[in-house]
Amino acid sequence: MSERLRDPMFVDEEWLAARVEEPVDPDLPIVDAHHHAFWNAPMRYRIEDLLADVEAGHEVRATVFVEGGEMHRTHGPEHLRTLGETEFVNGMAAVAAAGRVRPQICAGIVGLVDLTAAAAEEALAAHVAAAGGRFRGIRANACWNDQSTANQGMAGLLGRADFRAGYALLGKLGLTCDVVCFHPQLADVADLAGAFPDTVIVLDHFGGPLAVGRYADRPAEAMADWLAGMRLLSRHENVVVKLGGLTNPYFQDIDFRGDDEPPGSDRLAAALRPFVGPTIDLFGPDRCMFESNFPVDKPTAGYVNLWNAFKKLTTDFGRGEREALFSGTATRVYGLIL
Repeated sequence: MSERLRDPMFVDEEWLAARVEEPVDPDLPIVDAHHHAFWNAPMRYRIEDLLADVEAGHEVRATVFVEGGEMHRTHGPEHLRTLGETEFVNGMAAVAAAGRVRPQICAGIVGLVDLTAAAAEEALAAHVAAAGGRFRGIRANACWNDQSTANQGMAGLLGRADFRAGYALLGKLGLTCDVVCFHPQLADVADLAGAFPDTVIVLDHFGGPLAVGRYADRPAEAMADWLAGMRLLSRHENVVVKLGGLTNPYFQDIDFRGDDEPPGSDRLAAALRPFVGPTIDLFGPDRCMFESNFPVDKPTAGYVNLWNAFKKLTTDFGRGEREALFSGTATRVYGLIL
């Protein structure tokens, strides 16, 4: 068995290079609203790797970095250790900016702060100070499924009193909260959104529609439950959704790694269509933004082909709606200056 099949996080660059398309609509501005660059493990994806992808042909104007659990401090107060990642990413962004590299990589930084900690306010202030004006919010991991070991968060996190005490600080500081969850937690996200209507929630990866555990052999039930959760959540105007992050083993496991060649944009579009269409219908283009989720999704699909798929899925939308989906929503929500 090849390493590509043994390790779901292995990026087979030679395999990906076997099918690289020409960019579709190459002049359409893109803000890649979600990536996890600069990892040491489980894969290496540093500034040069990120630039190679975003400069491959699409008009990527800026990117938003989302915490990946790397470069944490190994000393000092526990509540400030995640500050190391924000400091490191901001340093890389500053180096790129000084070299006039286009696009603006990591123009927004979404960090990791434990909102349940008593010193959450101090930690948030430290991240804001360390990010050189790039810090936009934090991410909360609410993924919990007792039948899956993938991407586990804390059970019942979003309803905890100590979490909500820390969460209340975000609105005061003008910060957003990315939430990554599995779709059975969407009702919890809706409850949080209703309790704090002035704080923007950015729902990652379509709300994590599952195809594992009890849903593994019940795709219709999984889709119905996911849609019900998304319909409930869409009633809250302070919630926006990231479209992407499903071509990896953690959620739907849309996985083409066993194929002789990587997927083209048509196959990717067909796999993602059941999620893209309903989400945009429920939330509207002004509350949706596309994301690559690289490098987590890179083992399955190349960057150019993935964005081609997103573009093909939106050909029926007007220019203004497409600009919202591909750059406008992310720019507004994260307060980016392009």
